[in-house]
Amino acid sequence: MRACGCKRFFELVAAGHQNGDVGAAKRTGAGIAGRSLTGVGALVATVALALGIAGCGGSGGSGTSSSSPSTLEITYSSFPDYLDPSLSYTLEGWSAMWETYVPLLTYAHADGAAGAKVIPGLARALPQITDGGRTYTLFLRRGLRYSDGTPVRASDFGATIERVIAMNSPATPFYTDIVGAERFSKTKKGGIPGIEADDKTGRIVIHLVKPRSTFTNELAMLFAAPLPADTKHEDLSADPPPGTGPYEIVAAKPGRGWEYRRNPEWATHDGRLLPQIPAGHFDSIDVHLIANPETAVNEVENGRIDWMEEPPPPDRYAELSRGHQGGQLLVTSQIDVYYFWMNVNKAPFDDVRVRRAINYAIDPAALERIYAGQMHANQQVLPAAMPGHRTFHPYPHDMAKARRLIAAADPRRRKVTVWTDDYAPNKQAGEYYEGVLRELGFQPTLKVIPQTNYTTVIGNESTPELDTGWANWYLDYPHPNDYFQPQLSGESITPTANSNYSRFDDPAINRQIAKLDTEPLGPRQEAAYARLDREVMKQAPWAPFGSLTLSNFVSDKIDAKKLVVSPVYGMDLASFAPSE
Repeated sequence: MRACGCKRFFELVAAGHQNGDVGAAKRTGAGIAGRSLTGVGALVATVALALGIAGCGGSGGSGTSSSSPSTLEITYSSFPDYLDPSLSYTLEGWSAMWETYVPLLTYAHADGAAGAKVIPGLARALPQITDGGRTYTLFLRRGLRYSDGTPVRASDFGATIERVIAMNSPATPFYTDIVGAERFSKTKKGGIPGIEADDKTGRIVIHLVKPRSTFTNELAMLFAAPLPADTKHEDLSADPPPGTGPYEIVAAKPGRGWEYRRNPEWATHDGRLLPQIPAGHFDSIDVHLIANPETAVNEVENGRIDWMEEPPPPDRYAELSRGHQGGQLLVTSQIDVYYFWMNVNKAPFDDVRVRRAINYAIDPAALERIYAGQMHANQQVLPAAMPGHRTFHPYPHDMAKARRLIAAADPRRRKVTVWTDDYAPNKQAGEYYEGVLRELGFQPTLKVIPQTNYTTVIGNESTPELDTGWANWYLDYPHPNDYFQPQLSGESITPTANSNYSRFDDPAINRQIAKLDTEPLGPRQEAAYARLDREVMKQAPWAPFGSLTLSNFVSDKIDAKKLVVSPVYGMDLASFAPSE
Protein backbone atom coordinates (compact mmCIF):
# COMPACT_ATOMS: atom_id res chain seq x y z
CA MET A 1 0.00 0.00 0.00
CA ARG A 2 1.29 3.41 -0.93
CA ALA A 3 1.23 6.12 1.57
CA CYS A 4 0.92 9.61 0.41
CA GLY A 5 3.42 12.14 1.44
CA CYS A 6 4.32 14.13 4.35
CA LYS A 7 2.56 13.17 7.53
CA ARG A 8 2.13 9.54 6.81
CA PHE A 9 4.32 6.59 6.52
CA PHE A 10 2.45 3.99 4.62
CA GLU A 11 4.54 1.90 2.34
CA LEU A 12 3.98 2.11 -1.35
CA VAL A 13 4.02 -1.63 -1.51
CA ALA A 14 3.83 -2.00 -5.23
CA ALA A 15 6.76 0.19 -6.03
CA GLY A 16 8.30 0.59 -2.63
CA HIS A 17 6.92 4.10 -2.13
CA GLN A 18 6.45 5.10 1.43
CA ASN A 19 5.30 8.31 2.84
CA GLY A 20 5.59 9.87 6.16
CA ASP A 21 3.64 9.47 9.36
CA VAL A 22 2.72 12.68 10.94
CA GLY A 23 5.82 13.85 12.59
CA ALA A 24 5.69 17.61 12.57
CA ALA A 25 5.36 19.15 15.98
CA LYS A 26 3.26 21.92 14.52
CA ARG A 27 1.11 19.23 12.94
CA THR A 28 1.37 16.56 15.56
CA GLY A 29 -1.49 14.38 16.49
CA ALA A 30 -2.67 11.60 14.33
CA GLY A 31 0.16 10.59 12.20
CA ILE A 32 -0.47 9.29 8.92
CA ALA A 33 -0.90 6.11 10.53
CA GLY A 34 -3.17 4.13 8.32
CA ARG A 35 -1.03 1.21 7.44
CA SER A 36 -1.51 -1.44 4.81
CA LEU A 37 -4.62 -3.46 5.53
CA THR A 38 -3.54 -6.45 3.49
CA GLY A 39 -3.89 -9.47 5.75
CA VAL A 40 -4.45 -13.18 5.71
CA GLY A 41 -8.22 -12.86 5.49
CA ALA A 42 -8.04 -10.36 2.65
CA LEU A 43 -5.50 -12.53 0.88
CA VAL A 44 -7.71 -15.61 1.03
CA ALA A 45 -10.68 -13.68 -0.35
CA THR A 46 -8.47 -12.14 -2.99
CA VAL A 47 -7.07 -15.43 -4.19
CA ALA A 48 -10.57 -16.84 -4.45
CA LEU A 49 -11.62 -13.85 -6.50
CA ALA A 50 -8.57 -14.11 -8.71
CA LEU A 51 -9.36 -17.74 -9.50
CA GLY A 52 -12.92 -16.92 -10.43
CA ILE A 53 -12.51 -13.54 -12.04
CA ALA A 54 -13.15 -14.80 -15.53
CA GLY A 55 -16.77 -15.12 -14.49
CA CYS A 56 -16.98 -11.40 -13.72
CA GLY A 57 -17.42 -10.60 -17.38
CA GLY A 58 -14.91 -8.85 -19.53
CA SER A 59 -14.53 -5.13 -19.98
CA GLY A 60 -17.64 -3.39 -21.09
CA GLY A 61 -15.42 -0.76 -22.64
CA SER A 62 -15.09 -2.63 -25.88
CA GLY A 63 -17.79 -3.63 -28.26
CA THR A 64 -20.64 -2.01 -26.32
CA SER A 65 -23.16 0.22 -28.01
CA SER A 66 -23.60 3.79 -26.88
CA SER A 67 -27.11 2.91 -25.65
CA SER A 68 -26.00 0.10 -23.34
CA PRO A 69 -24.10 0.45 -20.05
CA SER A 70 -20.35 0.00 -20.18
CA THR A 71 -18.26 -1.22 -17.28
CA LEU A 72 -14.59 -0.68 -16.58
CA GLU A 73 -13.07 -3.69 -14.81
CA ILE A 74 -10.05 -2.86 -12.66
CA THR A 75 -8.08 -4.43 -9.85
CA TYR A 76 -6.34 -3.21 -6.70
CA SER A 77 -3.96 -5.40 -4.73
CA SER A 78 -5.83 -4.69 -1.49
CA PHE A 79 -8.68 -2.64 -0.12
CA PRO A 80 -7.51 0.93 0.57
CA ASP A 81 -6.81 1.98 4.13
CA TYR A 82 -10.24 3.68 4.04
CA LEU A 83 -12.95 4.51 1.51
CA ASP A 84 -13.85 7.53 3.60
CA PRO A 85 -12.36 10.82 2.36
CA SER A 86 -11.92 12.17 5.88
CA LEU A 87 -9.66 9.26 6.83
CA SER A 88 -7.75 7.85 3.85
CA TYR A 89 -4.05 8.68 3.73
CA THR A 90 -2.75 6.41 0.97
CA LEU A 91 -2.33 6.83 -2.74
CA GLU A 92 -4.67 3.85 -3.23
CA GLY A 93 -7.41 5.56 -1.26
CA TRP A 94 -6.88 8.91 -2.92
CA SER A 95 -6.93 7.54 -6.47
CA ALA A 96 -10.03 5.52 -5.56
CA MET A 97 -11.94 8.59 -4.34
CA TRP A 98 -10.66 11.42 -6.55
CA GLU A 99 -13.59 10.97 -8.95
CA THR A 100 -16.11 10.80 -6.09
CA TYR A 101 -15.27 13.67 -3.73
CA VAL A 102 -14.37 17.19 -4.88
CA PRO A 103 -12.82 19.70 -2.41
CA LEU A 104 -13.31 23.47 -2.64
CA LEU A 105 -10.01 23.49 -4.51
CA THR A 106 -8.53 20.61 -6.44
CA TYR A 107 -5.81 19.75 -8.95
CA ALA A 108 -6.00 19.90 -12.72
CA HIS A 109 -6.76 16.52 -14.30
CA ALA A 110 -3.50 16.43 -16.24
CA ASP A 111 -0.14 14.69 -16.42
CA GLY A 112 3.15 16.04 -15.08
CA ALA A 113 3.63 19.60 -13.91
CA ALA A 114 0.22 20.65 -15.26
CA GLY A 115 -1.40 18.18 -12.87
CA ALA A 116 0.30 19.86 -9.90
CA LYS A 117 -1.63 23.09 -10.49
CA VAL A 118 -4.30 23.99 -7.93
CA ILE A 119 -7.60 24.94 -9.59
CA PRO A 120 -11.09 25.76 -8.29
CA GLY A 121 -13.15 22.72 -7.37
CA LEU A 122 -16.49 23.31 -5.65
CA ALA A 123 -15.40 26.91 -5.17
CA ARG A 124 -16.05 29.39 -7.99
CA ALA A 125 -12.46 30.66 -7.94
CA LEU A 126 -9.20 30.40 -6.07
CA PRO A 127 -9.35 31.97 -2.59
CA GLN A 128 -8.90 35.64 -1.91
CA ILE A 129 -6.09 35.76 0.66
CA THR A 130 -5.97 38.78 2.98
CA ASP A 131 -4.83 39.83 6.46
CA GLY A 132 -1.21 39.01 5.74
CA GLY A 133 -2.01 35.48 4.68
CA ARG A 134 -4.28 34.65 7.63
CA THR A 135 -7.73 34.95 5.99
CA TYR A 136 -9.03 32.91 3.04
CA THR A 137 -12.34 33.80 1.36
CA LEU A 138 -14.09 31.52 -1.14
CA PHE A 139 -17.55 31.24 -2.69
CA LEU A 140 -19.31 27.95 -3.34
CA ARG A 141 -20.65 27.31 -6.85
CA ARG A 142 -24.43 27.56 -7.06
CA GLY A 143 -26.73 24.63 -7.77
CA LEU A 144 -24.46 21.83 -6.54
CA ARG A 145 -25.96 18.68 -5.05
CA TYR A 146 -24.47 15.54 -3.54
CA SER A 147 -25.08 12.23 -5.26
CA ASP A 148 -28.07 11.56 -2.94
CA GLY A 149 -29.73 14.82 -4.02
CA THR A 150 -28.86 16.80 -0.88
CA PRO A 151 -27.93 20.44 -1.71
CA VAL A 152 -24.30 21.37 -1.09
CA ARG A 153 -24.13 24.22 1.46
CA ALA A 154 -21.28 26.49 2.47
CA SER A 155 -21.67 25.36 6.09
CA ASP A 156 -20.88 21.77 5.03
CA PHE A 157 -17.21 22.72 4.78
CA GLY A 158 -16.92 23.64 8.46
CA ALA A 159 -18.86 20.53 9.44
CA THR A 160 -16.47 18.41 7.36
CA ILE A 161 -13.37 19.87 9.02
CA GLU A 162 -15.01 19.27 12.41
CA ARG A 163 -15.65 15.65 11.36
CA VAL A 164 -11.99 15.24 10.35
CA ILE A 165 -10.80 16.48 13.73
CA ALA A 166 -13.51 14.75 15.79
CA MET A 167 -12.47 11.37 14.35
CA ASN A 168 -8.77 12.06 15.03
CA SER A 169 -8.09 11.72 11.31
CA PRO A 170 -4.43 11.74 10.26
CA ALA A 171 -5.37 14.98 8.48
CA THR A 172 -6.01 16.78 11.77
CA PRO A 173 -2.58 18.49 11.85
CA PHE A 174 -3.26 20.13 8.47
CA TYR A 175 -6.18 22.13 9.86
CA THR A 176 -5.33 22.91 13.49
CA ASP A 177 -3.94 26.32 12.49
CA ILE A 178 -7.53 27.40 11.78
CA VAL A 179 -8.64 29.69 14.62
CA GLY A 180 -10.30 27.55 17.29
CA ALA A 181 -9.42 24.22 15.67
CA GLU A 182 -6.70 23.38 18.20
CA ARG A 183 -9.18 23.83 21.04
CA PHE A 184 -11.82 21.82 19.18
CA SER A 185 -9.30 18.99 18.71
CA LYS A 186 -9.08 18.72 22.52
CA THR A 187 -12.73 19.24 23.48
CA LYS A 188 -14.53 17.95 20.34
CA LYS A 189 -17.20 20.53 21.27
CA GLY A 190 -18.21 24.05 20.40
CA GLY A 191 -17.40 24.10 16.69
CA ILE A 192 -14.54 25.93 15.01
CA PRO A 193 -15.07 29.72 15.14
CA GLY A 194 -12.35 30.34 12.56
CA ILE A 195 -14.65 29.00 9.81
CA GLU A 196 -17.54 31.28 8.85
CA ALA A 197 -20.19 30.28 6.31
CA ASP A 198 -23.19 31.95 4.70
CA ASP A 199 -25.46 29.36 3.09
CA LYS A 200 -27.45 32.02 1.21
CA THR A 201 -24.48 33.53 -0.62
CA GLY A 202 -22.17 30.49 -0.53
CA ARG A 203 -19.46 32.57 1.15
CA ILE A 204 -16.85 30.71 3.21
CA VAL A 205 -14.24 32.58 5.26
CA ILE A 206 -11.38 30.77 6.98
CA HIS A 207 -9.22 32.52 9.58
CA LEU A 208 -5.78 31.11 10.41
CA VAL A 209 -3.78 31.68 13.58
CA LYS A 210 -0.71 32.37 11.44
CA PRO A 211 0.12 32.47 7.72
CA ARG A 212 0.70 29.09 6.08
CA SER A 213 2.17 28.91 2.59
CA THR A 214 0.78 25.39 2.18
CA PHE A 215 -2.82 26.08 3.19
CA THR A 216 -4.10 26.43 -0.38
CA ASN A 217 -2.72 22.94 -1.08
CA GLU A 218 -4.32 21.62 2.10
CA LEU A 219 -7.71 22.95 0.99
CA ALA A 220 -7.22 20.84 -2.16
CA MET A 221 -6.76 17.59 -0.22
CA LEU A 222 -9.58 15.03 -0.23
CA PHE A 223 -9.78 15.36 3.56
CA ALA A 224 -11.37 18.79 3.04
CA ALA A 225 -13.90 17.69 0.40
CA PRO A 226 -17.30 18.83 1.73
CA LEU A 227 -19.74 16.15 2.89
CA PRO A 228 -23.34 16.64 4.06
CA ALA A 229 -23.30 18.31 7.47
CA ASP A 230 -25.10 15.38 9.10
CA THR A 231 -22.51 12.80 7.99
CA LYS A 232 -21.75 10.48 10.90
CA HIS A 233 -18.48 10.87 12.78
CA GLU A 234 -17.38 7.29 12.15
CA ASP A 235 -15.54 5.30 9.51
CA LEU A 236 -17.93 4.93 6.56
CA SER A 237 -15.69 2.79 4.35
CA ALA A 238 -18.35 0.08 4.15
CA ASP A 239 -21.02 2.63 3.18
CA PRO A 240 -19.20 5.68 1.76
CA PRO A 241 -20.96 9.04 2.12
CA PRO A 242 -22.44 10.83 -0.91
CA GLY A 243 -20.06 12.95 -2.94
CA THR A 244 -19.99 15.59 -5.65
CA GLY A 245 -17.77 13.98 -8.30
CA PRO A 246 -18.80 12.34 -11.58
CA TYR A 247 -19.00 8.90 -9.93
CA GLU A 248 -20.52 7.62 -6.70
CA ILE A 249 -19.47 4.51 -4.77
CA VAL A 250 -22.60 2.35 -4.69
CA ALA A 251 -21.21 -0.78 -3.06
CA ALA A 252 -18.20 -1.32 -0.84
CA LYS A 253 -17.14 -4.66 0.57
CA PRO A 254 -13.92 -4.25 2.58
CA GLY A 255 -11.53 -7.06 1.75
CA ARG A 256 -13.40 -7.86 -1.49
CA GLY A 257 -13.86 -4.78 -3.67
CA TRP A 258 -16.18 -1.88 -4.48
CA GLU A 259 -18.30 -0.49 -7.31
CA TYR A 260 -18.94 2.91 -8.89
CA ARG A 261 -21.85 4.19 -10.91
CA ARG A 262 -22.31 7.56 -12.53
CA ASN A 263 -23.40 10.25 -10.08
CA PRO A 264 -27.09 10.79 -11.00
CA GLU A 265 -26.82 14.49 -10.16
CA TRP A 266 -24.33 15.00 -12.98
CA ALA A 267 -26.98 13.96 -15.46
CA THR A 268 -29.12 16.91 -14.36
CA HIS A 269 -26.50 19.48 -15.35
CA ASP A 270 -24.36 17.43 -17.79
CA GLY A 271 -21.20 18.44 -15.91
CA ARG A 272 -21.75 22.15 -16.60
CA LEU A 273 -21.52 23.08 -12.92
CA LEU A 274 -18.03 21.57 -12.68
CA PRO A 275 -16.63 21.88 -16.20
CA GLN A 276 -13.04 21.49 -14.99
CA ILE A 277 -13.79 17.94 -13.74
CA PRO A 278 -13.97 15.24 -16.48
CA ALA A 279 -17.23 13.31 -16.54
CA GLY A 280 -15.72 9.91 -17.37
CA HIS A 281 -16.36 7.55 -20.28
CA PHE A 282 -17.75 4.45 -18.55
CA ASP A 283 -21.16 4.12 -16.91
CA SER A 284 -19.78 1.96 -14.12
CA ILE A 285 -16.49 0.80 -12.64
CA ASP A 286 -16.07 -2.49 -10.80
CA VAL A 287 -13.03 -2.98 -8.58
CA HIS A 288 -11.76 -6.50 -7.79
CA LEU A 289 -8.95 -7.35 -5.39
CA ILE A 290 -6.05 -9.45 -6.66
CA ALA A 291 -3.19 -9.66 -4.19
CA ASN A 292 -0.80 -11.48 -6.52
CA PRO A 293 0.61 -9.02 -9.11
CA GLU A 294 1.57 -11.89 -11.42
CA THR A 295 -2.07 -12.93 -11.53
CA ALA A 296 -3.13 -9.35 -12.16
CA VAL A 297 -0.70 -8.99 -15.09
CA ASN A 298 -2.09 -12.16 -16.64
CA GLU A 299 -5.67 -10.98 -16.22
CA VAL A 300 -4.84 -7.69 -17.99
CA GLU A 301 -3.04 -9.47 -20.80
CA ASN A 302 -6.02 -11.80 -21.23
CA GLY A 303 -8.42 -8.86 -21.41
CA ARG A 304 -10.46 -9.80 -18.35
CA ILE A 305 -9.17 -6.81 -16.40
CA ASP A 306 -8.70 -3.35 -17.94
CA TRP A 307 -6.17 -1.92 -15.46
CA MET A 308 -4.15 -3.11 -12.48
CA GLU A 309 -3.57 -0.45 -9.84
CA GLU A 310 -0.42 -2.11 -8.52
CA PRO A 311 2.62 -1.77 -10.80
CA PRO A 312 3.77 -5.01 -12.44
CA PRO A 313 6.31 -7.01 -10.40
CA PRO A 314 9.98 -6.27 -11.15
CA ASP A 315 10.57 -9.66 -12.75
CA ARG A 316 7.85 -8.93 -15.34
CA TYR A 317 8.70 -5.28 -15.89
CA ALA A 318 11.44 -5.79 -18.49
CA GLU A 319 9.26 -8.20 -20.48
CA LEU A 320 6.28 -5.82 -20.45
CA SER A 321 8.50 -2.87 -21.31
CA ARG A 322 9.70 -4.59 -24.46
CA GLY A 323 6.26 -5.67 -25.51
CA HIS A 324 4.03 -2.81 -24.44
CA GLN A 325 6.08 0.37 -23.85
CA GLY A 326 4.16 3.36 -25.14
CA GLY A 327 1.00 1.26 -25.43
CA GLN A 328 -0.36 -0.91 -22.65
CA LEU A 329 2.47 -0.10 -20.21
CA LEU A 330 2.57 3.55 -19.18
CA VAL A 331 5.62 4.71 -17.24
CA THR A 332 5.34 8.17 -15.68
CA SER A 333 7.64 10.14 -13.42
CA GLN A 334 6.42 10.73 -9.90
CA ILE A 335 7.34 13.27 -7.24
CA ASP A 336 9.09 11.14 -4.64
CA VAL A 337 12.51 10.58 -3.13
CA TYR A 338 14.28 7.42 -1.92
CA TYR A 339 17.17 7.74 0.49
CA PHE A 340 19.24 6.23 3.28
CA TRP A 341 18.96 8.14 6.55
CA MET A 342 21.69 8.45 9.17
CA ASN A 343 21.06 9.29 12.82
CA VAL A 344 23.13 12.44 13.24
CA ASN A 345 22.94 12.21 17.05
CA LYS A 346 24.77 8.88 17.29
CA ALA A 347 28.31 7.85 16.44
CA PRO A 348 29.57 7.29 13.85
CA PHE A 349 26.99 9.39 11.98
CA ASP A 350 27.42 12.42 14.22
CA ASP A 351 30.53 13.18 12.13
CA VAL A 352 29.66 14.96 8.88
CA ARG A 353 32.74 13.42 7.23
CA VAL A 354 31.27 9.96 7.74
CA ARG A 355 27.92 11.05 6.31
CA ARG A 356 29.55 12.63 3.28
CA ALA A 357 31.66 9.52 2.76
CA ILE A 358 28.55 7.39 2.62
CA ASN A 359 27.01 9.73 0.04
CA TYR A 360 30.11 9.35 -2.15
CA ALA A 361 30.09 5.56 -1.65
CA ILE A 362 26.46 5.06 -2.75
CA ASP A 363 26.19 4.25 -6.46
CA PRO A 364 22.77 5.40 -7.81
CA ALA A 365 23.34 3.27 -10.94
CA ALA A 366 23.50 0.13 -8.79
CA LEU A 367 20.22 1.07 -7.13
CA GLU A 368 18.61 1.74 -10.50
CA ARG A 369 19.40 -1.88 -11.35
CA ILE A 370 17.98 -3.09 -8.05
CA TYR A 371 14.74 -1.23 -8.82
CA ALA A 372 14.58 -2.88 -12.26
CA GLY A 373 15.16 0.32 -14.18
CA GLN A 374 12.13 2.03 -12.64
CA MET A 375 14.20 4.64 -10.84
CA HIS A 376 15.88 7.89 -11.87
CA ALA A 377 19.05 8.86 -10.01
CA ASN A 378 18.69 11.74 -7.55
CA GLN A 379 21.11 13.09 -4.93
CA GLN A 380 19.07 15.83 -3.31
CA VAL A 381 16.05 16.45 -1.11
CA LEU A 382 13.67 17.91 -3.70
CA PRO A 383 12.77 15.53 -6.54
CA ALA A 384 12.30 16.63 -10.12
CA ALA A 385 8.97 18.40 -10.89
CA MET A 386 8.73 19.69 -7.33
CA PRO A 387 8.72 23.52 -7.22
CA GLY A 388 12.17 24.67 -6.13
CA HIS A 389 13.96 21.68 -7.64
CA ARG A 390 17.27 22.61 -9.28
CA THR A 391 19.25 19.57 -10.36
CA PHE A 392 22.69 19.16 -8.80
CA HIS A 393 24.91 16.19 -7.97
CA PRO A 394 26.80 16.98 -4.75
CA TYR A 395 28.31 13.52 -4.29
CA PRO A 396 29.26 11.80 -7.54
CA HIS A 397 30.05 8.14 -6.90
CA ASP A 398 33.68 7.96 -5.74
CA MET A 399 34.58 5.06 -3.44
CA ALA A 400 38.22 6.16 -3.15
CA LYS A 401 37.17 9.59 -1.88
CA ALA A 402 34.72 7.94 0.51
CA ARG A 403 37.48 5.80 1.99
CA ARG A 404 39.73 8.84 2.45
CA LEU A 405 36.99 10.65 4.37
CA ILE A 406 36.44 7.62 6.60
CA ALA A 407 40.18 7.39 7.25
CA ALA A 408 40.26 11.08 8.23
CA ALA A 409 37.25 10.70 10.53
CA ASP A 410 38.55 7.42 11.97
CA PRO A 411 35.27 6.63 13.75
CA ARG A 412 35.72 4.65 16.94
CA ARG A 413 32.31 3.02 16.65
CA ARG A 414 32.12 0.65 13.69
CA LYS A 415 29.23 -1.61 14.64
CA VAL A 416 26.00 -0.18 13.20
CA THR A 417 22.47 -1.42 12.56
CA VAL A 418 20.92 -0.96 9.12
CA TRP A 419 17.10 -0.95 8.80
CA THR A 420 14.91 -1.75 5.81
CA ASP A 421 11.54 -3.36 5.09
CA ASP A 422 10.86 -6.78 3.64
CA TYR A 423 9.22 -5.71 0.38
CA ALA A 424 11.26 -6.25 -2.75
CA PRO A 425 13.18 -4.33 -3.93
CA ASN A 426 13.44 -2.26 -0.73
CA LYS A 427 14.92 -5.28 1.02
CA GLN A 428 17.55 -5.61 -1.72
CA ALA A 429 18.31 -1.88 -1.44
CA GLY A 430 18.97 -2.37 2.28
CA GLU A 431 21.24 -5.32 1.54
CA TYR A 432 23.16 -3.21 -0.97
CA TYR A 433 23.57 -0.44 1.62
CA GLU A 434 24.80 -2.96 4.20
CA GLY A 435 27.45 -4.06 1.69
CA VAL A 436 28.57 -0.48 1.05
CA LEU A 437 29.04 0.14 4.76
CA ARG A 438 31.03 -3.08 5.04
CA GLU A 439 33.31 -1.91 2.20
CA LEU A 440 33.93 1.29 4.17
CA GLY A 441 35.15 -0.66 7.18
CA PHE A 442 31.98 -0.77 9.27
CA GLN A 443 30.47 -3.87 10.85
CA PRO A 444 26.80 -3.56 9.86
CA THR A 445 23.90 -5.71 11.00
CA LEU A 446 20.85 -5.70 8.75
CA LYS A 447 17.39 -5.65 10.34
CA VAL A 448 14.51 -6.38 7.95
CA ILE A 449 11.08 -5.33 9.24
CA PRO A 450 7.68 -6.19 7.71
CA GLN A 451 6.64 -3.31 5.46
CA THR A 452 3.28 -3.09 7.19
CA ASN A 453 4.82 -1.63 10.36
CA TYR A 454 8.27 -0.55 9.21
CA THR A 455 7.79 3.19 9.71
CA THR A 456 6.08 2.62 13.04
CA VAL A 457 9.21 0.87 14.27
CA ILE A 458 11.81 3.31 12.94
CA GLY A 459 9.62 6.28 13.91
CA ASN A 460 9.57 5.26 17.57
CA GLU A 461 12.43 6.59 19.69
CA SER A 462 12.16 3.62 22.07
CA THR A 463 13.31 1.28 19.29
CA PRO A 464 16.95 0.41 20.04
CA GLU A 465 19.83 0.75 17.61
CA LEU A 466 18.23 3.29 15.24
CA ASP A 467 21.48 4.03 13.46
CA THR A 468 20.73 4.19 9.73
CA GLY A 469 18.43 2.72 7.12
CA TRP A 470 16.21 2.92 4.05
CA ALA A 471 13.29 5.35 3.61
CA ASN A 472 11.26 7.17 1.02
CA TRP A 473 8.71 9.96 0.74
CA TYR A 474 5.76 10.47 -1.61
CA LEU A 475 4.28 13.95 -1.69
CA ASP A 476 1.19 15.08 0.20
CA TYR A 477 0.99 18.00 -2.19
CA PRO A 478 3.36 19.70 -4.66
CA HIS A 479 4.92 22.21 -2.27
CA PRO A 480 8.61 22.02 -1.23
CA ASN A 481 7.72 22.50 2.43
CA ASP A 482 6.25 18.99 2.28
CA TYR A 483 9.78 17.61 1.95
CA PHE A 484 11.64 19.84 4.40
CA GLN A 485 9.34 20.51 7.34
CA PRO A 486 8.22 16.96 8.25
CA GLN A 487 11.53 15.26 7.48
CA LEU A 488 14.29 17.78 8.20
CA SER A 489 12.94 20.24 10.76
CA GLY A 490 13.82 19.86 14.42
CA GLU A 491 10.19 20.40 15.46
CA SER A 492 9.27 17.24 13.55
CA ILE A 493 11.27 15.01 15.90
CA THR A 494 8.70 13.27 18.06
CA PRO A 495 8.80 10.25 20.41
CA THR A 496 6.44 8.26 18.17
CA ALA A 497 5.31 8.65 14.55
CA ASN A 498 8.56 10.51 13.95
CA SER A 499 9.21 11.37 10.31
CA ASN A 500 12.63 12.99 10.83
CA TYR A 501 14.50 9.69 10.88
CA SER A 502 17.92 11.34 10.89
CA ARG A 503 16.98 13.37 14.00
CA PHE A 504 18.39 16.32 12.07
CA ASP A 505 17.95 19.53 14.10
CA ASP A 506 19.94 22.47 12.79
CA PRO A 507 18.79 25.87 14.15
CA ALA A 508 19.68 27.80 10.99
CA ILE A 509 17.89 25.27 8.78
CA ASN A 510 14.90 25.27 11.15
CA ARG A 511 14.60 29.06 10.88
CA GLN A 512 14.69 28.96 7.09
CA ILE A 513 12.03 26.26 6.92
CA ALA A 514 9.76 28.17 9.32
CA LYS A 515 10.24 31.49 7.50
CA LEU A 516 9.50 30.03 4.07
CA ASP A 517 6.33 28.39 5.42
CA THR A 518 4.83 31.84 6.07
CA GLU A 519 5.41 33.15 2.53
CA PRO A 520 3.33 32.51 -0.60
CA LEU A 521 5.16 30.24 -3.02
CA GLY A 522 6.66 32.13 -5.94
CA PRO A 523 9.92 32.43 -7.89
CA ARG A 524 11.80 33.99 -4.97
CA GLN A 525 10.65 31.32 -2.54
CA GLU A 526 11.41 28.54 -5.02
CA ALA A 527 14.97 29.87 -5.37
CA ALA A 528 15.26 29.93 -1.57
CA TYR A 529 14.12 26.31 -1.36
CA ALA A 530 16.73 25.38 -3.98
CA ARG A 531 19.43 27.00 -1.82
CA LEU A 532 18.04 25.22 1.23
CA ASP A 533 18.35 21.92 -0.62
CA ARG A 534 22.06 22.55 -1.16
CA GLU A 535 22.62 23.64 2.44
CA VAL A 536 20.97 20.47 3.80
CA MET A 537 22.97 18.23 1.49
CA LYS A 538 26.23 19.86 2.66
CA GLN A 539 25.42 18.42 6.07
CA ALA A 540 24.38 15.13 4.48
CA PRO A 541 21.84 13.77 6.97
CA TRP A 542 20.61 11.61 4.08
CA ALA A 543 22.11 9.76 1.17
CA PRO A 544 19.37 10.26 -1.47
CA PHE A 545 19.66 7.90 -4.42
CA GLY A 546 16.61 8.19 -6.65
CA SER A 547 13.01 8.88 -7.55
CA LEU A 548 10.78 6.01 -8.61
CA THR A 549 8.56 6.05 -11.66
CA LEU A 550 4.97 4.80 -11.59
CA SER A 551 4.04 1.99 -13.98
CA ASN A 552 0.45 1.40 -15.07
CA PHE A 553 -0.48 -1.67 -17.11
CA VAL A 554 -3.76 -1.53 -19.05
CA SER A 555 -5.52 -3.88 -21.45
CA ASP A 556 -5.56 -3.33 -25.20
CA LYS A 557 -9.27 -2.52 -24.88
CA ILE A 558 -8.32 0.86 -23.36
CA ASP A 559 -7.24 3.93 -25.33
CA ALA A 560 -3.88 4.47 -23.63
CA LYS A 561 -3.38 7.84 -25.37
CA LYS A 562 -6.22 9.35 -23.34
CA LEU A 563 -5.04 8.16 -19.95
CA VAL A 564 -4.03 10.75 -17.37
CA VAL A 565 -1.72 9.99 -14.45
CA SER A 566 -1.87 12.72 -11.82
CA PRO A 567 1.36 13.52 -9.96
CA VAL A 568 -0.77 13.82 -6.80
CA TYR A 569 -3.50 11.18 -7.17
CA GLY A 570 -2.07 8.65 -9.58
CA MET A 571 -4.28 7.14 -12.27
CA ASP A 572 -7.28 9.29 -13.22
CA LEU A 573 -10.20 6.85 -13.48
CA ALA A 574 -12.28 9.35 -15.44
CA SER A 575 -9.66 9.35 -18.21
CA PHE A 576 -10.27 5.69 -19.14
CA ALA A 577 -11.93 5.37 -22.54
CA PRO A 578 -12.54 2.33 -24.77
CA SER A 579 -10.08 1.94 -27.61
CA GLU A 580 -11.54 2.60 -31.04
